[in-house]
Amino acid sequence: MRAPIQVLVILYKKEKEEILYCVGLRSSKNIWQFVAGGAEDKETPIEATVRELREETGINIKEEDLIVLDSKATIPVVNVTGTYTWGKDVFVVPEYAFAVNATNFQIKLSNEHTEFKWLKYDKAMEILTYDSNKTALWELNEKLNNI
Repeated sequence: MRAPIQVLVILYKKEKEEILYCVGLRSSKNIWQFVAGGAEDKETPIEATVRELREETGINIKEEDLIVLDSKATIPVVNVTGTYTWGKDVFVVPEYAFAVNATNFQIKLSNEHTEFKWLKYDKAMEILTYDSNKTALWELNEKLNNI
């Protein structure tokens, strides 16, 4: 059963002193976003992130490979599931953001995305649809450039 938790994971890699971010074209909505999905049953946000990453990209990681971002958002429940899945009292669900260094991984397309692009920060910000994705990207970019 779907749990009322949403997760977001940003894949990044460094190439020739540049940081690139992986943005996917969502097949169901024709929008650009990062890997995202919901928790199942009693999954924690971290467990859901590891599973969603594997399902949407074929990338298998350990929980300790995740960078936990401070960025959090609330998403209207009808934008997530299309209906009031958890009753008329649940209007928004929390979205937790994470990042993974994907330098040594190959992405495999699932049916959830029609394509992935590796983009520089400014271009990724330009094509992302959701503010929560942009906020998480800003945080990650700041962290990576100031570490």
